[in-house]
Amino acid sequence: MVASIVLAILGRKNEKIAGWIAALALTYSSILLLLVGEQIWVSAKPIYEEYAWSSVVGLKFGLLADGLSLPTALIMNLIVTASSFYSIPYIKHRIELLYGEDHGGMYSLYFVIYLLFAVGLTGVALSTNLIEMYLFVELALIPSYFMIDLYGYRDRHRIAMMYFIWNHLGACLFLVGIVLAYVGSGSFEISKLSSLTGYSAFLVSFFVLIGWLVKMAVFGLHVWLPYAHGEHPTSIASIIATIVGLGNYVIVRLLVEHLFEAFQAFGIPLMIWALITMIYGAFLTIAQDDVKRLYACSTISQTAYSLLGIGSLTALGIAGGVFYFLSHIIGKCILFSIAGIIVYQTGIRDMRKLGGLAKSMPLTAVAAIIGSMILSAIPPLSGFQAEWIMFAGIFQQGFHGSAMGLLIALIGIFATFLTAVYTFWPIKRMFFGPAPENLNNIKRAPLLMTIPLLVLGIISVIMGVYPDVVMRFLNSVIH
Repeated sequence: MVASIVLAILGRKNEKIAGWIAALALTYSSILLLLVGEQIWVSAKPIYEEYAWSSVVGLKFGLLADGLSLPTALIMNLIVTASSFYSIPYIKHRIELLYGEDHGGMYSLYFVIYLLFAVGLTGVALSTNLIEMYLFVELALIPSYFMIDLYGYRDRHRIAMMYFIWNHLGACLFLVGIVLAYVGSGSFEISKLSSLTGYSAFLVSFFVLIGWLVKMAVFGLHVWLPYAHGEHPTSIASIIATIVGLGNYVIVRLLVEHLFEAFQAFGIPLMIWALITMIYGAFLTIAQDDVKRLYACSTISQTAYSLLGIGSLTALGIAGGVFYFLSHIIGKCILFSIAGIIVYQTGIRDMRKLGGLAKSMPLTAVAAIIGSMILSAIPPLSGFQAEWIMFAGIFQQGFHGSAMGLLIALIGIFATFLTAVYTFWPIKRMFFGPAPENLNNIKRAPLLMTIPLLVLGIISVIMGVYPDVVMRFLNSVIH
């Protein structure tokens, strides 16, 4: 937040270093979160801060870093950090195409807005009361609108408004749940949700869940996502995917942790809804030829994987669902960034006009394969461990629950094969085979765009080889 204010004041006069200021500020905050994680790892105790906010309704501004919030905040911050380095060359190129050389400070404005993503996402993860969480949710939404409107692609003004309306609708339903929680418990504190019982607990669970399912673009509520996710500047694509998947964290933090009895009524319906979304999203993705639209549609399917695990209501399924969300946003950051690199280098989005790019862009091809391996759950990447743990919980629910649960688990396994199809099929089309004549002289992508992606790949390998680095945190809260 401090860096954003500094850039707002000084950015236009120092545009050349605006991107570096943002990237270094985010690197610094990631290091701070790592240090907090080390402290929790060693002591096995959460860290809590509390500040007076409003005595009228007993509001406190609290920050809680525990086994659930800390890994979520850290991974999200790492995504935003990697994308900030990637943004330095990408957004300069994009602004020149949109506004020309004399762009009137649009470059520094981008990074002023961009830093608010990190504030909003980290704030949602660490919040200890519902009003605070809602404000941070809106803080992450508003920069998204301006990013699409100012720096997006085709029909960006209309699509930015579509994105804002749909996501604000989800936020409003979430707010209804918050108000009902206050009426029932007399407090906005998340910890007080446990005092809700009966019909009151059911209503709060319903509105919170539906509000976030709108923002997560599940089947039937997904129509906005292919447009918004396909036409925003690719430098923020992974952040939009993170915002879409953030509902998985919020559902676990609020409903699973504090309203579990009421949430149980939604378990099987949520799994069925997630399964339909997974399969529909997979076939929708396979039908795409536009590389940005393809990865946009895949977000619909991938986000639903975590919902499937959470809906199982088992400790392994829930922890695996959160783990899968964190793994997915790493993989999606890599793949969306690859799409941006291809557009940046070739100006082409249609995969039918691409091919043979591995020869001229080998690092980009390697990063694309790593991202596809993460989403396809191929060892030793994090997606394999996350999916393994999640499905262990889903099958546990199936064997010890209803026959419907077991059937859902088996169909869910089928959906994972579709993931491999829609992640590796584009790799073949873009990077291998004969190259069109107009692509013979394509240059390598800037290292500032590829190195952050490879670093994320290394983080995914660490999480895959040693999943305890995530699961030790999650198991301390989800049990």
